[in-house]
Amino acid sequence: MSSIRNFDLVSCLLVLTLMLIGLVNIYSVTYFENMDFFSTGNFFGKQLFFFFICILTFFISLTPDIKFYFKYASIIYLLMIIILIAVLIFGNEVNGSKSWFSMGGFSFQPSEFMKPVTALALAKYLSNIHSDIKRRSIQFYSFLIISIPLILIIMQPDPGTALIFLSFYLVLHVVGLPSFYLNIFVASISIFIITILFGRNNILLIGSIIFVLMLIIRLYKSLPKRRLIYMGLISVIFIFSVDFIFNNIFEQRHRDRFNVVLGLDEDLKGIGYNTNQSQLAFKAGGILGEGFLKGSQTKGDFIPEQHSDYIFTTIGEEWGFVGSLLTIIIFTFLLLRIIERTSTQRNLFYKIYSYCVISIIFFHFAINISMVLGIFPSVGIPLPFISYGGSSMLAFTILFTGYIKIDANKKEKW
Repeated sequence: MSSIRNFDLVSCLLVLTLMLIGLVNIYSVTYFENMDFFSTGNFFGKQLFFFFICILTFFISLTPDIKFYFKYASIIYLLMIIILIAVLIFGNEVNGSKSWFSMGGFSFQPSEFMKPVTALALAKYLSNIHSDIKRRSIQFYSFLIISIPLILIIMQPDPGTALIFLSFYLVLHVVGLPSFYLNIFVASISIFIITILFGRNNILLIGSIIFVLMLIIRLYKSLPKRRLIYMGLISVIFIFSVDFIFNNIFEQRHRDRFNVVLGLDEDLKGIGYNTNQSQLAFKAGGILGEGFLKGSQTKGDFIPEQHSDYIFTTIGEEWGFVGSLLTIIIFTFLLLRIIERTSTQRNLFYKIYSYCVISIIFFHFAINISMVLGIFPSVGIPLPFISYGGSSMLAFTILFTGYIKIDANKKEKW
């Protein structure tokens, strides 16, 4: 075990601060008179219990040699895949998603733990001496490592958690994946959104005009006509697929959420209720907030899931703009700190795993804040270390502990 002097104590302190912010705000949301702090019969008591479990897990996970995780990464990954399959068959359904195992009053969500495990497996595969990300075969198997858990989680269905697995594709790009894939991804998202916004027929008409102009003017002389035609055909097929996916594969609640976020519908009492209430909470909070245990929206229980996915609204209402900004600054500083220290890593396995940690935390943080502010559809993604949820906090602790262990051994090349 590495000396404590080698540990990134600043990052540990930042994570501990985020956990304490979470506990304080979960207590505020779920507070009732004569509440027993240490009873696991209430949300705060359960979160406090898992807080201590996370502290214990942190120190236990630091004990094995780092080479242990490298050696058994593939086996751990396969075991977690089996568990993800098992939850589809034997799991309990919660909020329409078959994602949980329940026992003794506690629930276990395997998909949360699949994130650090996938990070471990991907880091091991790409750090292999023969793994060159520019080779098609290596790209294929890298995509496979990410896509298998992603598909299994979509089948639950849990689109929010599945969305986080896209963060691993960003890691692939950082370690050398050709920019072609990122360009395709960005173009696909853009076409998807504008097709929903303006309708399939309008986009096909506009696209046809642009395509004809490109052929006539030869705007992109570096592109052969044949490639330009292929790109046009693929774009048309994708536009038609967007229409099919949105209307036939997405559930009505997903379509409603997209329509509300994109401004196509206004539904303050239905799908848009959470977002509207959270925005009212932020307005009520003002600069300094309404004070601890004094949030009017919070005390009125107007915001569903406020102790979990919408916990940031409690921070905004009771601690105001100052409290919200401070929370964002802590997250930003944590991410920048890990990025800075990862840049000095010499071991490729360490470096790729640390990039996964950065990407997963960033995706969670950015999507959750955007979701609460109404910029992104509500997809059920928790705020790291702060939102209520034992599985989530424990999985983030394991993920973060891996970084701490790796950072403490950064001088090793093996």
